[in-house]
Amino acid sequence: MTLPVGAVLPVGRGATVRVPATSANLGPGFDTLGLALALYDELRVTVVQGSGVHVEVTGVGKGDVPTDESNLVARAIRYTFDHVGQPMPGLRLDANNVIPHGSGLGSSAAAIVSGIMAAKGLLDGIVDLDLDRMLIIATELEGHPDNVAPALFGGLTIAWTTPGGPRAKKLMVHRGVSPLVCVPEHSVSTAFARSLQPASVPYEDAVFNLSRSALLIAALIQSPELLLQATEDKLHQDYRASAMPETSSLVRTLRDHGLAAVVSGAGPSILVLADDPAQRLVAAELVATHATTAWQSLLLAVDFKGATVVTHQVEAPAQP
Repeated sequence: MTLPVGAVLPVGRGATVRVPATSANLGPGFDTLGLALALYDELRVTVVQGSGVHVEVTGVGKGDVPTDESNLVARAIRYTFDHVGQPMPGLRLDANNVIPHGSGLGSSAAAIVSGIMAAKGLLDGIVDLDLDRMLIIATELEGHPDNVAPALFGGLTIAWTTPGGPRAKKLMVHRGVSPLVCVPEHSVSTAFARSLQPASVPYEDAVFNLSRSALLIAALIQSPELLLQATEDKLHQDYRASAMPETSSLVRTLRDHGLAAVVSGAGPSILVLADDPAQRLVAAELVATHATTAWQSLLLAVDFKGATVVTHQVEAPAQP
């Protein structure tokens, strides 16, 4: 259905969105590298009579996240409508959340991208929202592009900023790379974790991370056997260790056993980038053996599609 610009969206018009979890930094690639993982939040949004937004949440966050217009997904939808100069209709949002919150797996990025993709679906035929434009909107909402880029594009992404806005390059990951994510029961505030980062770092540490970041790209797309060396970091993980001591201890244990383990995003989850699927079982067993609290190990694949949206129209009931 093609509608004129500024048209009132018909009741029943809707979209179904699927957005992957993401892991940022990947060790040395602080605020630059991100990886999409096959763990998905799903959202169904439908135009309803009246105004405002009503949110129904199942799964992660049920009973905790807002169910009105202050919900992050709802705010992202409104922000996108405002960005393109379109009036937002009344909406019902049905969110099925799987990505853990406050765990370093890009839950806020997934919520933001879900809202933007939902707006894209609702505005299909009215406004053309391409990936570059959506990256700009998502980065404005998130504050940095390292998580929203892989959520949008899928695969491995390199994100950077320019005077004209954020940019991202998607790369395909070697099929031998097998991710494992270990998620604790507790969470850590991203803002708090970032506050522990110093304003400057030693020159030698900066050079160290530059070399490892370059090596990590090669390891992920061509030479997975280099992942252990390529995931070394001196810029952020040690500074944040006090906020997540068990995470830090488990990362050291895993790396001592030859496994490419890093803090996922701002933590406290751990990402293991194995070059052999069997290594993931070894890593999961090490975490189960050495952890003093409960952790869940998720054997995941790399997501290569990124966020997707399907539009639909629900017929309004016949008037009596």
